[in-house]
Amino acid sequence: MSDNFTLAGKTFSSRLIIGTGKYRSFGEMQAAHKASGAEMVTVAVNRVPLDRATESFLDYLSPEMQILPNTAGCFDADHAIRTARLAREALETDWIKLEVIGDKVTLLPDNEQTLEAAKVLIREGFIVLPYFSDDLIMAKKLLDAGCPAVMPLAAPIGSGMGVQNPSNLRIMREQLPDATIIVDAGVGVPSDAAQAMELGADAILMNTAIAEAKDAERMATAMKLAVQAGRLAYLSGRMPKRLYASASSPIEGAIR
Repeated sequence: MSDNFTLAGKTFSSRLIIGTGKYRSFGEMQAAHKASGAEMVTVAVNRVPLDRATESFLDYLSPEMQILPNTAGCFDADHAIRTARLAREALETDWIKLEVIGDKVTLLPDNEQTLEAAKVLIREGFIVLPYFSDDLIMAKKLLDAGCPAVMPLAAPIGSGMGVQNPSNLRIMREQLPDATIIVDAGVGVPSDAAQAMELGADAILMNTAIAEAKDAERMATAMKLAVQAGRLAYLSGRMPKRLYASASSPIEGAIR
């Protein structure tokens, strides 16, 4: 496929963004990353030795991949802002996936705190990719604040439940035709990824669905193909749904 994906001036050939957590070994993670074809990888700043004093998954990332630090584990705007600043110094990148969690049980995002943190970080020159609930109005506010993309959830983090509110994602796509929308969290199987792309998502970020699969490398390949298939389906335009049957071989004009 030559359908490239551009974000903040950088072009990617893959629309799959991958994570680094929950893998059973660094080797398994490395193999899954390669199989996925992903060119961007997210890294939890609060869960890795940024000083490189000890071995970590950072030592097993392809140098060709765009590192996307994230503020996972932050529960208020101030903590997320401090974490983003730390990530920029340690990893030498202005890119940040902004996560501000509002509830420790569901791990659902605090949209208001996310917006507050986004405004501060954007003023400081960060490329902010915010994770938030699938809310159209909040998406508009985040884009207006200067975020180059928005990252609505499909379902709670790590749940694997798939797209729970397809209508919300479809409305967001229709109302924000020029926005970059990256579905984040909740994908469990390739059909979930395909559905999200069919609804018009520009890309998908996933971690648990691949890392917790019995064969992470094979699942990474399956996810790569699902994202490609869903994107092709969206660009192709689906047939209309009909209440009644419509013969595949119409009889009009047939020899009698």
